[in-house]
Amino acid sequence: MIRVILAEDMHMVRGALVSLLGLEDDIEVVAEVVSGDEILPVVLEHRPDVAIIDIDLPGKDGLTAATEIRDKAPETRTLILTSLGKPGTMRRALEAKVGGFLLKDAPPKELADAVRGVNSGRRVVDGELALAAFETEECPLTPRELDVLRLAADGIDVTDIAGRLFLTAGTVRNYLTSATTKLNARNRVDAIRIAAEAGWI
Repeated sequence: MIRVILAEDMHMVRGALVSLLGLEDDIEVVAEVVSGDEILPVVLEHRPDVAIIDIDLPGKDGLTAATEIRDKAPETRTLILTSLGKPGTMRRALEAKVGGFLLKDAPPKELADAVRGVNSGRRVVDGELALAAFETEECPLTPRELDVLRLAADGIDVTDIAGRLFLTAGTVRNYLTSATTKLNARNRVDAIRIAAEAGWI
C-alpha cells in the first residue's frame, strides 16, 4: 500500500482528490493538510511514501515544503500538483528535486499513475512543460533577490523583510533595485509582476 499525504488548501479540490485516490486499491491517503507550515510536521508524524503538494499554499509555499521534506525526511517522495503550469515554476520544481510535477487539469488516471511512478523512484513530469522549461530563459535573479521579491509580493514592507532575512533595510532596497534593473521593470511592482508571470516567484 502506498501511503500518501495531501496538501491542498481548497476544500472541494482536496475532497475530490481524496475521493479519487480512494478508488485505487494500492493507495491510501493517511493525512490531509491545508497550509505549507503543516506539511513537514505531518510528514514526520506519518512517514508517508509520497507527499502530494500544491505549490500555492498559505504559509510556506509547496516548493519550500518539498525542499524541507528532502532534507528532513528523504524517504518521502514529493509530487507537486498545481495549476501553475509555467515553465519557470517547473524549473523551480526541478531545482527543488521534487519527484513529480503534474498539472491539476491532467486526466484523473494520471494522478494515480504519477503517485505510483514517484513512489517507485521515477521522476514524473509533464513532457511538454519540461521541454518548455528548458527552452525558456533562465531567471537572471540571485536566490536572495528572489527571496526579497517574493516577500515584497506578499505585501511585506522593507523593514519587515529586513527583519525576516536578517538584512539591513538598505540592503533590502538594494536587492529590490537590482531585481528591478535586471528585469528591465519600471518599478518594484512591475518587477514582481514579471517574475510572477515567469514562474520565478
